Parts: sequence; structure tokens; C-alpha cells
Amino acid sequence: IIVGGGPAPGINSVIGAAAIRANLGGVEVLGILDGYTHLMRGDTSQVMPLDIEAVSRIHFRGGSILRTARANPTKRPEHIAACLAAFERLGVDKLVSIGGDDTCFSALTLARSSGGKLKVVHVPKTIDNDLPLPEGIPTFGFETARSLGTQIVSNLMEDAKTTGRWYLVVAMGRVAGHLALGIGKSAGATLTLIPEEFPGKEKIPLSLVVDIVTGSIVKRLASGRNYGVAVTAEGLIEKIRLEDLEAADCLEYDDHGHIRYAEINFSDVLKKELLVKLSGMGLKMTVNNKEVGYEVRCAPPNAFDIEYTRNLGYGAFEFLRDGGTNALITIQNNQIVPIPFDQIIDPVTKKTRIRMVNTQSIQYRIARQYMIRLEKKDFNPGIEFERLAVAAKMSPDEFRKQFQYVTDY
Repeated sequence: IIVGGGPAPGINSVIGAAAIRANLGGVEVLGILDGYTHLMRGDTSQVMPLDIEAVSRIHFRGGSILRTARANPTKRPEHIAACLAAFERLGVDKLVSIGGDDTCFSALTLARSSGGKLKVVHVPKTIDNDLPLPEGIPTFGFETARSLGTQIVSNLMEDAKTTGRWYLVVAMGRVAGHLALGIGKSAGATLTLIPEEFPGKEKIPLSLVVDIVTGSIVKRLASGRNYGVAVTAEGLIEKIRLEDLEAADCLEYDDHGHIRYAEINFSDVLKKELLVKLSGMGLKMTVNNKEVGYEVRCAPPNAFDIEYTRNLGYGAFEFLRDGGTNALITIQNNQIVPIPFDQIIDPVTKKTRIRMVNTQSIQYRIARQYMIRLEKKDFNPGIEFERLAVAAKMSPDEFRKQFQYVTDY
């Protein structure tokens, strides 16, 4: 059993369920420590036996008893060869891989490269909820992360009301906006912004994001409320034009000249630009920012994720025991359903597909209805429109000119 990628609530529950089921079936189980880090170097010393006594009560615990790492053996053929040779020396012919899209791709590559010697099954783990499972089926860890994130944002909502301020919350989600939307909707945040609202490859100006948030602030002020919480997804930053990020002086580059998006504190960037916008309008507002993600990754799983992950761990071993390989384990209609690796690969990138938020879904459409943000109807002539202009300290024509365009998104 191996764990890769970032932590997520429920990892230990998968480990425990798979290990117990295997031991009861007379199969010896080894846990690989630190993902592929040591195997890529041919080191087989960093393993631990997973007998029933070692795992019998770990399903309540957060984190991972095997730890985890982002070491990626697929980048170099010699690393794949080293991993396969290490498994052979350990006597391992079946692998339960636990992780997100990158770890899934590693499992797929190892299975293909082994020529059938290594049977592999992948258990979908990520709080980002972005693995290509069928609509409505979460990756494990997402429900716990959403629940804890909702508590945090709910507390910030109350603090905002009590102190008369705004909070900018950036929720983890490297590409997709599932966690941000789930937290924002559940907590009743003032508005939530996710990258899926801006489809296509064309980058958007940072000013558009700032103006959408500013529009919500103005709309709240027009109704007599000087507080609120805006939730945005981490992945939104990759939608922003490069020149805007350069102007914000927030970019770092790796040794190959690639932008290190993970090192950008998006909430700091957004707060800085928002305060400049508000100041220019003559609006004095206290704005605080908060990143939500690391606090929820190693939390003890909630009841949903405990049950869910025990089922997935059980199903993973059963699939391998019955001769299965090269698939991702899911639970659909209360049945264990493996999805072949070939069905989850993007034909263009040749890597695991990313599941984005479906903005046509009922979940998103309902969430949008309860957000406080500028809509097309707000610009219809009348007293309500005039109140918005007054709150923004602008004439109606000035307000229309500056903000009506945000309603196109």
C-alpha cells in the first residue's frame, strides 16, 4: 500500500480496511513509507508490515501512518524501472495506490510498464474533488474538508458581522473549484468565485475579479450591511493574466523558468488590489484575508468519510484478489465499480483527466442564486439601481460604466 500527493481525511481508513481484509485472506501486506521517494532510488528499507494489530483502530485518525510525498516516478524512465525492481525484491505483486490525479497516473504508468507483473488499483483521494468520477460521487476526504472549511467560514461570517469588515477566503483547489463552492454554499458566504466561471483558454484581468468582489461589497452597502465574506478558489489564480500578476509583484519562477503558482499567496494579492479599488472609490473598508486548506487536510475523517473509505479499501483488495488491475475504485449505486485507467486519461495530455465544477449543474445554479453579487437586473433603471450608485459614491452613469460588464460572467 502506498500513499502519494497531499494529505486528505480518511487515508488511514483506506489503509486499515485494505490491510485487514488482505490479512484475513492470508495475504501479507507492506506499507511503503513516504510515497515513491525511496523506491525511486531503489531503497527497499523504508517499509512497514501492516498486520491487523498495526491497523485495527487507525480509521479514526487523520493524517497517514505511511506519511505521503509528491515524488513522481513518471518523469524519468529509470525511476519507473527502479520502483518496479524494488517491488520485485520486496515480493510485491499487487499495489493499492492512494492519491489524486498525479498519483493515479503514476499507478497507471507502473502497471503498464510492469508488463502485467504488477497488479495495480487506485483509490481516489483528494480534498480538491477533481478526479474524474461520475457526477455526484466525491473523492474521499472532500466531505470532511468541506465540513471543517464550512465551520471556519461560518465563524468568519459571524466575525464579519460583529466587527463590520470583509473577509477574503481562498480555499484549496489547485485547478477546480469544488471545495470553494462547497464551503461557500454550505456556509452561506456572500459570494463564491471559482475558475469554472471563466471557461476557455483566454486569461482574465485581475481587475475583473476585483470588480466582482467590489460589486458585492457595494450591493451589501446599498442594503445597509458593511460586512461579508467572499470565497474564491485557489485555482482562480491560473486564470489571471500574466502581466497582471507581474504588475502585482507576486511571481516566483522555478529553475526551468516556470511560474510557481503554488507559491503565490492569492488572498494577499486580491486583498491588496481590492483595497486600492475601494480607496479609489472613497470607500473605507476593513478587509482581512484567510487561506483555508492545510487546516483540513489531516483532520480526523467525519462519519461519511470513515464509512466511505472503509468501503473503498475493502473494494480495492477484493478487486486485486479477483485478478483485477489497472483501474480506479469507485462506489456507484451502492456497488463497488472499478473504472479502467484507460477511461480516465485525457486524450490530449495523456494524463489523468481533471473533473471541473459543472456550472450547468443544479448545485452550482442554486449556489449562484443565493450569492450577493451584481446581476443584470440590478442595472435596470429605478430606485434600486440608484441606491447602488449612491453606495458606490458614483453617479448612475459612472456606476454603470464601471461595473455593468461584470454581469456578463
